[in-house]
Amino acid sequence: MAPRPPFRLHLLLLLLSLPPPLPLTLAQRFSAANTTLNHLARAPGPGSLYVGAVNRLFQLSPDSLQLEATAVTGPVLDSPDCVPFRDPAECPQARLTDNANQLLLVSSRTRELVACGQVRQGVCEKRRLGDVAEVLYQAEDPGDGQFVAANVPGVATVGLVVPGPGRELLLVARGLAGKLAGGVPPLAVRQLAGPQPFSSEGLGRLVVGDFSDYNNSYVGAFATAHFAYFVFRRRGARAQAEYRSYVARVCLGDANLYSYVEVPLACRGQGLVQAAFLGPGTLLGAFAAGPRGSQAALCAFPLAELDGGMEQARRLCYTVGGRGPSGAEEATVEYGITSRCVTLPPDSPESYPCGDEHTPSPIAGRWPLEAEPLLQLAQPISAVAALQADGHTLAFLGDSQGQLHKVLLNGSRGQVYHSEQVGPVGSAISPDLLVDGSSSHLYVLTAQQVARVPVAACPQFPDCASCLQARDPLCGWCVLQGRCTRKGQCERVAQLDQWLWSYGGDSRCLQIQALQPAHHPRQEQGQVTLSVPRLPGLAVDEYFHCAFGDYDSLAQVDGPDVACVTPPQDQVPPNPPGTDHVTVPLTLMFEDVAVATANFSFYDCSAVQAMDVAAPCRACVGSFWRCHWCPQSSQCVHGAQCPEGERTVYSAQEVDFQLGGPEACPQIEGLAGPALVPVGWESRLALRVRNLQYFRGRPAPYHCWLELPGELRRLPAVLEEAAGAAGLIRCQAQQFRPATSQRELPVPIYVTRDEGQRLDNAAALHVTLYDCAAGHPDCSHCQAANRSLGCLWCSHDRPACRYGPLCPPGAAEPLCPMPSIHSIEPLTGPPEGGLALTILGSNLGRDFADVEDAVRVAGLPCSPDPALYQISARIVCVTSPAPNGTAGPVQVAVRSRPPGISSQRFTYQDPVLLSLNPRWGPQAGGTQLTIRGQNLHTGSNISAFVGDQPCPIQEPVCPEAIVCHTMPQAVPGEAAVRVVFGHAQRTLRTSPFLYTVDPQLLAAEPSTSFRGGGRLIRVQGSSLDVVQRPLLSVWLETPVEVQARGALARPQDPKPRRSCGVAAADPQACIQLPGGLLQCSTVCTVNSSSLLLCLSPAVPDGARPSRVFFALDNVLVDFARTSGGQDFRYQPNPRLVPLSRHGPTRPFRLKPGHVLDVEGEGLNLGISKEEVRVRIGAGECLVKTLTLTHLYCEPPPRAPRAANGSGSLPQFEVQMGNVRLALGPVQYEAEPALAAFPVAAQVGLGMGAAVLIAAVLLLTLMYRHKSKQALRDYRKVLVQLENLEIGVGDQCRKEFTDLMTEMTDLSSDLEASGIPFLDYRTYAERVFFPGHGGRPLQPLPDGPQEEGCRATVRQGLTQLSNLLNSKLFLLTLIRTLEGQPGFSQRDRCHVASLLSLALHGKLEYLTDILRTLLSDLAAHYVDKNPKLMLRRTETMAEKLLTNWLAICLYAFLREVAGEPLYMLFRAIKYQVDKGPVDAVTGKAKRTLNDSHLLREDVDFRPLTLLVLVGPGAGGAAGSGGEQRVPARVLDTDTVTQVKEKVLDQVYKGTPFSQRPSVHTLDLEWRSGLAGHLTLSDEDLTSVTQNHWKRLNTLQHYKVPDGATVGLIPQRHNGGAVSQSLAQSCSSGENTPMLEDGDEGGVRLWHLVKATEEPEGSKPRRSSLRERERARAKAIPEIYLTRLLSMKGTLQKFVDDTFQAILSVNRPVPIAVKYLFDFLDELAEKNGIEDPETLHIWKTNSLLLRFWVNTLKNPQFIFDVRVSDNVDAILTVITQTFIDSCTLSEHKVGRDSPVNKLLYAREIPHYKQMVEKYYADIRQSSPASYQEMNSALAELSGNYTSTPHCLEALQELYTHIHRYYDQIIGALEEDPVSQKMQLACRLQQLAALVENKVTDL
Repeated sequence: MAPRPPFRLHLLLLLLSLPPPLPLTLAQRFSAANTTLNHLARAPGPGSLYVGAVNRLFQLSPDSLQLEATAVTGPVLDSPDCVPFRDPAECPQARLTDNANQLLLVSSRTRELVACGQVRQGVCEKRRLGDVAEVLYQAEDPGDGQFVAANVPGVATVGLVVPGPGRELLLVARGLAGKLAGGVPPLAVRQLAGPQPFSSEGLGRLVVGDFSDYNNSYVGAFATAHFAYFVFRRRGARAQAEYRSYVARVCLGDANLYSYVEVPLACRGQGLVQAAFLGPGTLLGAFAAGPRGSQAALCAFPLAELDGGMEQARRLCYTVGGRGPSGAEEATVEYGITSRCVTLPPDSPESYPCGDEHTPSPIAGRWPLEAEPLLQLAQPISAVAALQADGHTLAFLGDSQGQLHKVLLNGSRGQVYHSEQVGPVGSAISPDLLVDGSSSHLYVLTAQQVARVPVAACPQFPDCASCLQARDPLCGWCVLQGRCTRKGQCERVAQLDQWLWSYGGDSRCLQIQALQPAHHPRQEQGQVTLSVPRLPGLAVDEYFHCAFGDYDSLAQVDGPDVACVTPPQDQVPPNPPGTDHVTVPLTLMFEDVAVATANFSFYDCSAVQAMDVAAPCRACVGSFWRCHWCPQSSQCVHGAQCPEGERTVYSAQEVDFQLGGPEACPQIEGLAGPALVPVGWESRLALRVRNLQYFRGRPAPYHCWLELPGELRRLPAVLEEAAGAAGLIRCQAQQFRPATSQRELPVPIYVTRDEGQRLDNAAALHVTLYDCAAGHPDCSHCQAANRSLGCLWCSHDRPACRYGPLCPPGAAEPLCPMPSIHSIEPLTGPPEGGLALTILGSNLGRDFADVEDAVRVAGLPCSPDPALYQISARIVCVTSPAPNGTAGPVQVAVRSRPPGISSQRFTYQDPVLLSLNPRWGPQAGGTQLTIRGQNLHTGSNISAFVGDQPCPIQEPVCPEAIVCHTMPQAVPGEAAVRVVFGHAQRTLRTSPFLYTVDPQLLAAEPSTSFRGGGRLIRVQGSSLDVVQRPLLSVWLETPVEVQARGALARPQDPKPRRSCGVAAADPQACIQLPGGLLQCSTVCTVNSSSLLLCLSPAVPDGARPSRVFFALDNVLVDFARTSGGQDFRYQPNPRLVPLSRHGPTRPFRLKPGHVLDVEGEGLNLGISKEEVRVRIGAGECLVKTLTLTHLYCEPPPRAPRAANGSGSLPQFEVQMGNVRLALGPVQYEAEPALAAFPVAAQVGLGMGAAVLIAAVLLLTLMYRHKSKQALRDYRKVLVQLENLEIGVGDQCRKEFTDLMTEMTDLSSDLEASGIPFLDYRTYAERVFFPGHGGRPLQPLPDGPQEEGCRATVRQGLTQLSNLLNSKLFLLTLIRTLEGQPGFSQRDRCHVASLLSLALHGKLEYLTDILRTLLSDLAAHYVDKNPKLMLRRTETMAEKLLTNWLAICLYAFLREVAGEPLYMLFRAIKYQVDKGPVDAVTGKAKRTLNDSHLLREDVDFRPLTLLVLVGPGAGGAAGSGGEQRVPARVLDTDTVTQVKEKVLDQVYKGTPFSQRPSVHTLDLEWRSGLAGHLTLSDEDLTSVTQNHWKRLNTLQHYKVPDGATVGLIPQRHNGGAVSQSLAQSCSSGENTPMLEDGDEGGVRLWHLVKATEEPEGSKPRRSSLRERERARAKAIPEIYLTRLLSMKGTLQKFVDDTFQAILSVNRPVPIAVKYLFDFLDELAEKNGIEDPETLHIWKTNSLLLRFWVNTLKNPQFIFDVRVSDNVDAILTVITQTFIDSCTLSEHKVGRDSPVNKLLYAREIPHYKQMVEKYYADIRQSSPASYQEMNSALAELSGNYTSTPHCLEALQELYTHIHRYYDQIIGALEEDPVSQKMQLACRLQQLAALVENKVTDL
């Protein structure tokens, strides 16, 4: 048959070679991160799958388990000890509790999902099956009758939704849980519909006498067409101590549980039931088995027997009082109630099949229903399911380790045919093991996942063998379809041999059992017959075909035999290289299906002979193939095809020919003489041959060939024929001298006939050339050689070992010379002997017998070791004992020859151990131990031990010292040190080594250093002094370029070899470790047992540190473990600018008294100012300040000398650790000296000088006085600055301690009162309408006269609300309004907020509108400058975004960010109130804002006032019921400020809006019984001077510490001026310049006057304090340190707030992830690839738009009052946050504002936080559309007040009315809106609204 195109077979083989598909179970799984799954339910038909979990409900698609919907159910504020509550005050013990799902059921009739959780006493809710996020019913105030599920997760609850008369009922069974569960029955009937769903009122309840006795533990609930069954375990009455298994039954229509019957279950010999399933006609139960229930057994209870047993119990209890025929009680009424079995008419069971009011209930049978175990498993079973398929009953068992077992139930036994790991190992499979609607898959639930597992995974078996090996009763191999299928999926299953059952014992895959022939020559085409038993039959028009690889051949079928034709030669693939055949698959195929396959080989005889060059004939005829050999033509052929007249050697496979096989080949049998050929002696070789008769009559020459190294030598040969087939070939005599001298050299040899016709070698054939001189360097070696070689020691010419005939007569030496000893090792040994002494030399004997008694050491015998003896060259002997000091040479005497004597002397010496250093070390080992003594270098095999542990010795061993390193010891304690010298041992008994506890490192600081190293690291710990050589090391990953620069050290042994008598050198700073790592180390100094001082190692540039650790001998401690988890960081080396601008070589001119300012980069990144050393020559420049870019130091007052002692200028050097920087020479400027007058001029001017000298002296004295005064003042200022600097640090620490104490008290108060969050409605109004006061929306007028019109207006506004739901209308409205020139930015924001309120109930829709508007905005800005988008709030889209974020992040504010933000606000307020605040100018001593800084020293004293609180606070002092509350104030506070602080203390747990106003109360000072004084800011006692009136303070009234005050209602008959003043400057932070006309323009002041004026020009002597104040005024910047103090005190709270905002440790709000993903999408859509633009968008949208507004305005979130001073501080913090969000570098200089300088060091860190925040959000899993919509739907209900919605719509309409014509025009121009008649609808609603609006 002609070959067909090979493509189809290529494709078929490719498909057959593909790996088997993965099991379906691997692809279909669902899991939720950090969520525990509880229950599983399935909607009928192809409905969804529902998962009940902790705090979640999931809705999944049934096929792919894709998430369709999610509902959030917890956590919930709850307590199992409280009934459901609305007000948390009703349950003080309530805590945030996870809500585990306890019951999950599907109501198919009403399409509802019933879900019951553990919280709120197990109440249930109903949700829509189509979307579980939609709640259909939830009890607002559930009663006791609605407590359904168990309120403890470990107590099981089971249930059924069953049909009732005209309605569905809920049957629920649960165990006893919690102290409030005593009234909930174990089993109850509940209603699903009606006014009170889930209530059991009026329905049946299983009444229990004592719940503690009948604590049922339910396993499962099942239903048939007529009954409901409950399987459970219980103990029963008090008399029954053991638990038993039960099954209970009730009729489905029995709403009163009259039909309740239960009987015990018993699986013979097993424990309690653990899981159950009601299968087809059978109840399957898994029972505990084995010791402690660690195993399981499966029992089956036929349903007919089960119902029969229950009917028997019912009949006995109905008719004969529960007594059986024997009179024993076989049925009773259970559960401890008073009812008893009765005697009713015999037909009662039939008359009342489901019981009635008069029948006894609940009935319990006494006799258990027993069954034998079907099978037993090694793991406890937690889930059971079963089904019938293809005529088989299958059970599925889930165990406690996450495995699913498939079981075939066959009569009375079951067999596990497949087990697979479905869930995580160790995670039990849930009892909710469900079968899908098509019975093709199982849904398997564990606590971590849901898996969809096929019932029969037939398709996963790729071939017949794996299909049948699976032994799956539902699978089989469909032969002609070529796949593993269910029985019904195989088309010809009814025909014989078409479907092979996997579980059948006689099923066998089709195989080609025989091939005839089994192989075929490739040169011929022939027929092959295949034997295939049980080949299925085909139709008439169908056929099989054979495929030989790619060649197709039609098959002829005759029963089991199939005949096929082989392919022609050109269709057979070529042989693989080096082979004589090719094997191809021979496949019997039906269409494209492979039915059976075998291998078939095509051989090539011509390739066989090439396989063995040495024996081609033997290879040919001895091969596996039918190949024959033609001797004369040297060809291997198939068939008898030798040339005519040539005899043939036939293949061994041919049984018909006797002359065949390898033995018939012409061949060389072997050598005819010896195989040993001496080198240099002429030898003639002879070889035996056989079977040369094939060549008779054809004479030809023969040659011998020898394959010498580097040469193929040919020798002529002669054939000597003998009798028979044998013969002899003699080669020409030849002398052989190989190029290389070798003792023995095997040389292959073969024979050829004629020209290259090689005779076969019957075996590997070679001769051995041997050379006596090789390997025999001396006489002993020569004489020890094999005597058959004939080697002699020849003394002729040069003595050597030669072949005997080559040695001249008389030159052979029969005796060898005397032994020669070259060296001995060792030279010393212990007196005990036993030392192995090595003797090296020559002529040391021919064999061991020569030297066995021939060795003496120092005159004493030494016993040689035969195992270590080497002929003539080495003797190893064991020394004998000898006295100490014995010495002498080594002698070896061989036979009768004189002995050989060594030149070296061996000495017996006694090693002595003297001392040990150190005496102790850590038990972890690693201590370098030095053992000192005498004669320690004794012997060569020296080992040291500490106790039982070896101590590896560090070479070399010196005579006076041995150095070793200790090994770890199990426990601390003393251990003796001993040294073993061969067989001798020495112990140091006087000085044992002490193993101490390992050193512990507790703290290490600092944790940063420059790369240059050298920074001092202080390490605290314990037992540090036991470490001999502590190291601080760093491992570095080194790039290739660093190695190329030669920065790395060469590889070095960490424990280098030392030399005796030379001190050990310090190791290199850096060594190369295996694996490419570089280790740099420094040796630490042990300061004490608790302190190490280490210098940080220097690291090369470019190398990256991977690990920093301390090496304390063998104890390795990572640096991070000692620094609270903070890794050690290396910073780039600092860079300093030379002092002189003209270069580092030019001198810098320094004026004496000036402070040096050195500029640089990164100066304080890796060091502090105390560690920096600055030198000018030999003098020191004291470092005063060190910042990132500046170093300030105070130079010596006089020019120091140069450091090198020369007369050159001193150099300015800065040393930071190991980094030493020279910045150039320094030249002190000297005051110019007066030039000397010439002598002549002096004489001439002598008289003039004498006259002027008095004046000069006077002027000089005056000048020096002034100079000294100025210098003293300057030094005082320096001292003052230094004191201020020290004071700032001390003050920060003190203030921070006070503040943390206050915050701790505040935290305790907050636990009781809580953070005063605004309710959501107020929060939304303040954010949406900032600056609009308390009522941003105008209410609708209310009155009887407007009632009619108001209804019309409401109707119109409702239509407007509906119209806003049209996306086209809303977008047209927004775009039209924004296009109007008169529509201001304020209007845009107002309308956007109105829309936010109007659409708050439809947040999904509002989000869609926002996406559209932002997309339009992005497209607009892309054409201009995309970085400007969202920068300001200029459009409605931007305001809508602000409002949307405020809505979505409110929960995040309350739960996460609110607490740190409130703590920051309270910390600021506390700090401000601790210092004086000017009531008029508003300036404060404690602030962060320099514009609000009080730059004066104001003396103040803190006071504690006792405030009267209670009924008598406003009346007479001492009345009953009063309490005194302490309040902290200052004596400089005004009366209004005191009142504010008092109110804060008295009402500290009350929100600000609920406190009385400070303007409605007066402060009254009470002293004694009658002393009442009302204090006010202004009164007749106020001090007025020069038109300045000072506000009254407590200091003015002289109120003492501990005074009693009270707050009384303000009197209205006076104090009007005071009240108006208080209102004007209520907190003293408005800055009014009040001028009272009646008082002639008097101006008010408090602490400082607004404008300071001199009171007169009259000079007067000021006091020292006043002079200090005047000096401070001259330098007001001195007070800026107060800002630093305030900043340091608040730093923790600022960091906490920023961390809460920018941290992703907890889940990021889904709205943020959704927004950022949308911005990424916008950028990609508009082709924006600049990461800076995307960073700006995210910053503008979230951080600057929402968080900056929140930080700046705490009153938006909390019910608090923000004073001006607090607001000023928040402004600085907010600006810092803004600066942290920018990508540009934060640069500050000397001229930068103080507020910018304050946080200059922190801003880079905050920038990193922002960038990490963005990066982490981007890497987190995307927020799905469904999750976002679910969250928005939940948020939509938070602000659904209808009146507010109408008010918002009313105000929105006013804007529509304003631009009514333009909006109508825009709607009419749009064709789509015309179709939707949007303009007409707007006109209609306008007509309704206008009727009312005109009257408003």
